[in-house]
Amino acid sequence: MARPGGPTVRRRRLAAELREIRESRGDSGEVVAAALNWSHSKISRYELARSGLKLRDVEQLLNYYQVTGPRRAQLLALARDAAQKGWWEEFSDVASPEFLQFVGLEHEATVVASWHVEVVTGLLQTEAYARHVIGIYDQVEPIAPSMIERRVRLRMRRQQVLAREPPLELIVVLDESVLRRRVGDDSVMYDQLRWLAQSADRPNVTLRILPLNARHVLFGAPFVIFRFGPEDDAVLHDVVSNEGLSTTFYVEGERETYLYRRGFRILLDASLEPAASRSLILETAESLWQG
Repeated sequence: MARPGGPTVRRRRLAAELREIRESRGDSGEVVAAALNWSHSKISRYELARSGLKLRDVEQLLNYYQVTGPRRAQLLALARDAAQKGWWEEFSDVASPEFLQFVGLEHEATVVASWHVEVVTGLLQTEAYARHVIGIYDQVEPIAPSMIERRVRLRMRRQQVLAREPPLELIVVLDESVLRRRVGDDSVMYDQLRWLAQSADRPNVTLRILPLNARHVLFGAPFVIFRFGPEDDAVLHDVVSNEGLSTTFYVEGERETYLYRRGFRILLDASLEPAASRSLILETAESLWQG
């Protein structure tokens, strides 16, 4: 059993392994919960990785499932590793648990596919652009200046995944309206679009623009698809989420994530090729935002 590289993914893999053991025995969650004097919701939360698995609880489950030998040792080691905290937990004072889970998945994914229709994806934002985007929330719910700066720091820290070894593979489709929608002043937009074009030159970044005059065959909210290994990984399925400071987080089944992958493929097919996308970004920067 391969051990993934971070606590978020380890928690998901451990949850999936325990669920697979239960199902292979033919036990329902209600039966296991009753046998251990737990609530059914506790079993459900554990198997969906909605809460961390305590080591003693994992031991109880493995005892009940009669798991011994090397597999038991591997699962207990996975449980100990899953209890570790990621660097993003340092920002729990300015970000919701759901968003921190989003950051954890982003940090540990091997591939991220992102569709955005309102703003530049967080992994490609400049610091000035990010500060304006985050500051917009202050109009709805007042945010202390120090908290805005903490959130900006979190967003900039997230971008380190693009330079790690091995680097994250990032595939982004942006609606053309993102290039034309003002965030900050002209200089903020100009620098942001120039940074987008520069980022598109990275070997691990694919950036495509869905032009406004394209035949739109798919409408819907922005979404992000996380992948953690091969497409045929029977344990760790893809995760689909909406990105935001207070994000609604979904862990989807194989069928649901497949539909999102199909939708993303439709968006890719309707978008400009990377070279043409880069040219449009630079043309928009010069014609609209050079000031």
